[in-house]
Amino acid sequence: MQNTGTRNPATTSTHCPYCALQCGMNLTPVEGGTVEVSERTDFPVNRGALCGKGRTAAAVLAPGARLTSPLVRSGDGALVPAGWDEALDRIAGNLERTRARYGADALGVFGGGGLTNEKAYALGKFARVVLGTSQIDYNGRFCMSSAAAAGTRAFGLDRGLPFPLEDVPRTGCVILVGSNPAETMPPSLRYFTELRENGGTLIVVDPRRTRTAEQADLHLAPRPGTDLALALGMLHLVVAEGRVDEEYVEERTSGWEEARAAAMAHWPEYVERITGVSVPELREAVRLFCAPEAAMVLTARGPEQQAKGTDTVGAWINLCLATGRAGRPLSGYGCLTGQGNGQGGREHGQKADQLPGYRKLTDPAARRHVAEVWGVDPDALPGPGRSAYELLDALGTDVRSLLVMGSNPVVSAPRAAHVEGRLRSLDFLAVCDVVLSETAELADVVLPVTQWAEETGTTTSLEGRVLLRRRAITPPDGVRGDLEVLHGLAGRLGVEKGFPTDPEEVFEELRRASAGGPADYSGIDYRRLAEENGVFWPCPAQPAADDTHTAATGTGPGPGRDTRTGTGTATGSGSTGTDSDSDSDADVGTGLRAAPHPGTPRLFLDRFATDDGRARFVPVTHRPSAEEPDDEYPVLLTTGRVVSQYQSGAQTRRVAELNAAAPGPFVELHPRLAARLGAAEGDPLAVVSRRGRAVAPARITTGIRPDTVFMPFHWPGEGRANTLTNPALDPTSRMPEFKVCAVRVETVTS
Repeated sequence: MQNTGTRNPATTSTHCPYCALQCGMNLTPVEGGTVEVSERTDFPVNRGALCGKGRTAAAVLAPGARLTSPLVRSGDGALVPAGWDEALDRIAGNLERTRARYGADALGVFGGGGLTNEKAYALGKFARVVLGTSQIDYNGRFCMSSAAAAGTRAFGLDRGLPFPLEDVPRTGCVILVGSNPAETMPPSLRYFTELRENGGTLIVVDPRRTRTAEQADLHLAPRPGTDLALALGMLHLVVAEGRVDEEYVEERTSGWEEARAAAMAHWPEYVERITGVSVPELREAVRLFCAPEAAMVLTARGPEQQAKGTDTVGAWINLCLATGRAGRPLSGYGCLTGQGNGQGGREHGQKADQLPGYRKLTDPAARRHVAEVWGVDPDALPGPGRSAYELLDALGTDVRSLLVMGSNPVVSAPRAAHVEGRLRSLDFLAVCDVVLSETAELADVVLPVTQWAEETGTTTSLEGRVLLRRRAITPPDGVRGDLEVLHGLAGRLGVEKGFPTDPEEVFEELRRASAGGPADYSGIDYRRLAEENGVFWPCPAQPAADDTHTAATGTGPGPGRDTRTGTGTATGSGSTGTDSDSDSDADVGTGLRAAPHPGTPRLFLDRFATDDGRARFVPVTHRPSAEEPDDEYPVLLTTGRVVSQYQSGAQTRRVAELNAAAPGPFVELHPRLAARLGAAEGDPLAVVSRRGRAVAPARITTGIRPDTVFMPFHWPGEGRANTLTNPALDPTSRMPEFKVCAVRVETVTS
């Protein structure tokens, strides 16, 4: 169906729909219901640069690439077009029947890290207020939950990067662990290039010699699943070589003696045997990291997507703390968030254990605050539910009906064939998506929803910068926004108020719900976001000019703020700032207006967000992966992304230019392994784990360890990498072990 609605002829400044860089771009409407993407140089993160995914993002707006009508399952099993009333009635009726027969927790909700803050907030509220279910989680659990758990444990607060990206080129050394930004977020590579141009050093930790590793001063290639031992070995050397910042440890941390003792059990030769990284390489890494005055450790999915991911990240944080590299200018630990709104998506309530503002669902005060905003009894709010994989594993048994919004677990979940079977076993499945994804193909009802260029809303980037995406064109006839979907379902299920369709109205409620929480957005509004190129959280509403009590958030100084003044001076240099005569903050106290809080680009410069302001060392020790190689499965599999596809590929696989660059899955292996198998470049190989079998052509390279194979995870079908992956869960974060499992590799004969 062609887009026949009116469109704004003016160019709109907005942000990319893909990764957590949220690159700035300009959109100009063109014929055919889509837009032309052009560079936007005023946004400081990408400074006009766009990767191939961003440049071609408009292709998915075309009517031929996306859904333009609701679909319902007919009597003969086919998905057929239907009207919106019929589709919404069918969803609401099935949800109501399931609840009446099995109880509220038989209803499940599965969200996504690509949803805007407004959608994530409304989805969590819908699950708990309208459905009354505890069974809600989202695919961000598969993204950086281990880093979030470790950061909270050490610092009292999780924000992907506690400093802006602009600090990276100005530090002295960066250790990049399990990250390949050259392919996952290409515009960010300039920060690491500039780091080296400025005289700094880059250390990359990755079992593959990726495009990013090729840029490094030192590449460490540990055996998959051994990043924890590597970090502990480096910390051992820091102690043994007298490189501990004793004054910093004494003044700003606690728990050092226990963490030190744990690290000293990991002597260099022992770590070399575990990781395959030589003792001289370990010593060189420690020297490079400790030599400059400032340094950083940045992790991504490599160390995080492990059944010991929280402890692994914790070990890298311990290295930063022991050397005084956290809560100081141009130093610190940070996580490179993956999904477009991976940061904001977990802050506002679609995660199983959280309420808006990054509040804990088990905290009575948090429940009271959010319940008051929502106009419900705190006791009516359900408790924490299952984590993402555990929720998917319970489908068809404990959870009988499921609403999916912005996720494609048929491709993205670990042990994917099993998850696909659980989805098929449901009594009822409804999916909201922009395309007919592999998960949507299984649904009883599919709702076509708006995309980034067709809607307004906020996202929060990997820096903790809250951004405003702006609507550039009118969606096609037959397409509605996710907020309209929730509004329509809530009304049909007996809740007439509380689910507005205007995103700004939703954001205003989110501000109130987040006020006083760790992720405090109460001092942010749409006007500020438009005028200031985003605002870093926490950003509380300021008290009135003559108030002496704390702000309307109801809390004391926020994370990392200067407790002597309460003015947020801990943001340090480079604060976003704002005009002092702005009236964007709310009236407080006497009704006089204070200058708005400037936002917090840099956390922890004065204190950490713990009760005593000290960072916490956590003693950790190496342990094997959940599944180690044996005679039957002698090789390790690790998975990841390629530059021209994104996540489950549901959208990028519909773009001709991206498919031409990355047409399908492959098995990357070392020449020595290929020789043992008798395999040549391009030969079909079967990779077999205890969970299934995947087949893809061989790609032979010396850039991978001989004991390891790599597969990208963007494709369904016989090349689906996640058919193989292990759902073993981290005990703290509930993150599955995507990054390492035992497999065997076989040649395929016709």
